[in-house]
Amino acid sequence: MMKTGKQRFAILLLSVGMVLSGCSGRSAQEQVSPGQAAEAVHEQGHQTQLSNGDIQEATASIDELPVFLKSQTSEMQTIYALSAQVSDVLKFIPCYCGCGDSAGHESNLNCFIDEIQEDGTVVWDDHGTRCGVCLDIAVESAKMSSEGKSLTEIRTTIDEKYSTGYAKPTPTPMPPAES
Repeated sequence: MMKTGKQRFAILLLSVGMVLSGCSGRSAQEQVSPGQAAEAVHEQGHQTQLSNGDIQEATASIDELPVFLKSQTSEMQTIYALSAQVSDVLKFIPCYCGCGDSAGHESNLNCFIDEIQEDGTVVWDDHGTRCGVCLDIAVESAKMSSEGKSLTEIRTTIDEKYSTGYAKPTPTPMPPAES
């Protein structure tokens, strides 16, 4: 994916200046199974609160950010917009905050986007607004992608960096073999 100079600058700026707190753990009563997130019915403009506390909201496309971001910083809004732009990368990058167990996430993408439907509707998730690990992984992955790193290189770098001292990774599939 080709990045504009403005996108590369935003990625670099965010990766240099990001200092955010980590996720808070969830109790066993608050944990969500992977199927529970999919059970929520989403209509555009409607917010759904999941049993793990995350809020999900649908918009018409990746170009329309969810209302729950209006109270967030411009940096947070930029990271969410960036996550949509690199969704093809983040779906192959695990998250190491524990959201695989606590929220049923399958990759770092799910910290920001639950799904992109066939009609282009995006179901956003607010999990990333409260989690520095999620944000750091997304920004680092986007930065490496903008530098021309392959999915395998990005995945290897993230796995190596977060394999010690962080929660168990999400059950993320490996990137396809590269030609």
